[in-house]
Amino acid sequence: MRIVGGTLRGLKLTDLGEGDPAAHLRPTTDRVREAIFNLLINGTHGNPLPGARVLDLFAGTGALGLEALSRGASHATLVDDGARAHALMRQNVAKARSQAATTLLRRDATKLGLHAGPAFDVVFLDPPYGQGRGEVALASALQGGWIGGGGWIIWEESRPPLLPAAVTLLDRRSYGDTVVTLARVAAAEGE
Repeated sequence: MRIVGGTLRGLKLTDLGEGDPAAHLRPTTDRVREAIFNLLINGTHGNPLPGARVLDLFAGTGALGLEALSRGASHATLVDDGARAHALMRQNVAKARSQAATTLLRRDATKLGLHAGPAFDVVFLDPPYGQGRGEVALASALQGGWIGGGGWIIWEESRPPLLPAAVTLLDRRSYGDTVVTLARVAAAEGE
């Protein structure tokens, strides 16, 4: 697994192999990660990454958040509740020398609670496939003020996810058994 673009391009991340089923770790393949970032950067909706605050839910290895930093995001908060995931994230953040630009939270993404800081601009969701946890995590993030009006959502799942009314579908692509959904939270009035 490597960072596929940006300033950290080619950086080899800690190897997880095929994943860790017991810990629900299923790393996004380099091919799918590259497709996601090509869709964001070169798509018709504009590039949200330069200077963005990124929230990576079900972060696993942290590869999506680190890829966003490599491509211009200013900060990434990586959220996962697994001990194995946290060890991998710490190793990968250290390899990327991105400690100053990252925050690691060991927390259940479906129970985020209230967020005291500024809302995030871009949110990556990569929940365990087929369990409905992505929908619960997105609802938790919206209710807790983690995602701002106009915030971008990039959701990786085995099926098209159910989007809440406040979220607009922008694009959807399939890559093998992975469905990538690009969506956006409605902007608040005056934004």
